[in-house]
Amino acid sequence: MSVLAVDLGTSMIKTVVFDDDGTEVAVRRLATEVHRARPGWAEQDMAAVWAAVTNTVRAAVAEVGDEVRLLALTGQGDGCWLVDSAGRPTGPAILWSDGRAGPIVERWRREGVLAEAFRRNGSLTFPGLANAILRWLAEHDPDRLGRSAAALTCDGWVFSRLTGQLVIDESDASAPFLDLGTRRYSPELQALFGMEWAGRLLPEVRRNGDRIGALTTEAAAELGLPAGLPVVMAPYDVASAALGVGAVSPGQACTILGTTLATEVVRDAVDTSGEPAGLTIALDTPGHVLRAYPTLAGTEVIRWAMGMLGLQAPDQLGALAEQSPPGAHGLMFLPYLSPAGERAPFLDPKARGTLWGLTIEHSRSDVARAVFEGLSLVIRDCLLAAGAAGELRVCGGGSVSATWCQVIADITGLPTLRSTDSEVGAKGAFLTGMVAIGAEPDLAAAAARYVRVHHAYEPDPERNRQYVQQYEDFLALRELARKGWQRLAGRTAPVPAESALRLGGRPSCLSV
Repeated sequence: MSVLAVDLGTSMIKTVVFDDDGTEVAVRRLATEVHRARPGWAEQDMAAVWAAVTNTVRAAVAEVGDEVRLLALTGQGDGCWLVDSAGRPTGPAILWSDGRAGPIVERWRREGVLAEAFRRNGSLTFPGLANAILRWLAEHDPDRLGRSAAALTCDGWVFSRLTGQLVIDESDASAPFLDLGTRRYSPELQALFGMEWAGRLLPEVRRNGDRIGALTTEAAAELGLPAGLPVVMAPYDVASAALGVGAVSPGQACTILGTTLATEVVRDAVDTSGEPAGLTIALDTPGHVLRAYPTLAGTEVIRWAMGMLGLQAPDQLGALAEQSPPGAHGLMFLPYLSPAGERAPFLDPKARGTLWGLTIEHSRSDVARAVFEGLSLVIRDCLLAAGAAGELRVCGGGSVSATWCQVIADITGLPTLRSTDSEVGAKGAFLTGMVAIGAEPDLAAAAARYVRVHHAYEPDPERNRQYVQQYEDFLALRELARKGWQRLAGRTAPVPAESALRLGGRPSCLSV
C-alpha cells in the first residue's frame, strides 16, 4: 500500500507517493502564482492552490495505481488564509512573505511589544505573521474581517477542503498566540498585542494524537480517492522538513534551501533569552521544540542572480561561481532582497541587499560566488543564533547544487549532509502520518527506519578559517548598511507590468 504526502509550497504544490519502505515512487509538481498587486504585497488565490492539489494528487495516484493507505499534508506556514463559517475564502491568502504590515510591526517594536511577546513564547513577530496581518486588516479592510470566521494557514485551508474541519496544527499555532508550556492560546499574548477581538478567528489547535480527519465524500470525488480515507495534518513545512531529514533529537540541525532559508535546531526546552529573533515551534515529542530562523529571501535570490547574469539554469550559476576563488576577490553580498526586508536572525522590514567592494575588475563569476557566499553566511548567522551541534542536514531545491552545499560546509565548518529524498517536507509528513496511524511508535523510530543520507560535504579547514574572518566582515558591513536602509525606506522597486509574478516557472529544483 502507498502513502500520499502533499507539500503545499509557496511556489510549488508537490504530491509524493511513498511505498512501504518510505521510498519515493512518484512525484508530481505544479507551479503556483504569488500575486504582487502592490509593492510589498504577496498573495495567493486559495482556489488555485486547491486546484493544484487535486491535479497533482490525481496524477500521482494514476501513475502508481496502488491502494492508498493515508493522505498526509504539510505546507507553507504563517500568513493568513481567512475563510467564512462554511470554509469559503473571504479573499486571497496573505502570505508569510507579505510586507504590508511592516509599519504596524515597527510600531510594536518601538512600544516594546515585540520583545515582551518573545520573552513569553520565544517567537518574534514579523509582518507576515497572522497577528500583524489581522491588525492590518482591522485598520484597512474591516469588512473582510467581519465576513471571516477563521484565520487558517495554508495546510489548514487544504485540510478543511479535505475533511470539512476548520483547525490548525500546533506547529502553525505556535506563533504568535500560543503558550508553549500549556500548548493553548494565551489570552495574555492576545491582550499584549491589543487583539482580544481576534480570539474568535483562532481555530481549534490540533496536536499529536488528534491529527487525523476523514476524507469527505465531496473531496474524495475530486481527488479520485475513497471517502473516509485517513487524512493527517502534519506540522507545517519548516518543521516537517526537519523531520524529513532526520532532525528529531535535541541538538540536530537542518537548513531548508528553498523559498526561505529556514535554519533550525531541535531543542529540549523553550529559550527566550538573548536577542529576540526567529520562531519557536512546538513539536510532537513532549518537551521538544524547534528553534527556527526562516529568512525572507532564499532561492529567489538564486533566481534573481540567474536573471541578472543571463543564465538559464541553477547549475550554470554554480559552474560560474566555481571560477572565482573563496572570498570572490573581495566582493561581499548582503542577500536581503525580499521587499518585506528580513525576519531572521534579526527583524528589519527595511533591510535591503547590497554588493560591497564592487569594481570594474570584478567578473560575473565573482558576483555568482558572492551570491552563494552571502546566502551561506546568513545560514552561519542563523546557526550561531540557534545553537547548532556537530552536523548540518540540508534539503530543499537548492540542496541539489553541489557548489552551494560545499560553500555551506566551508562557511559553517560543519559536515553538510543531503537526504536521498527530493521532497523532504513530504517525507516529514509521511513520517508524521505513520506515527499518527500507529504504524510507528514515535518520530525518532520512524526517522531511524525511513530517513537516508545521499551525500556528505566535508568542510575544508583552510577555507573555513578564511570564512570565519569573512563572517566578521559580513556582520560589520551589515551594521554599516543599516543607515542606508533607513535612508532609503519608502523607496520601492516598480511592480512588474503584470499583476502577478509567477514563481516556479523555472526549474522546480528552486522550490520548497
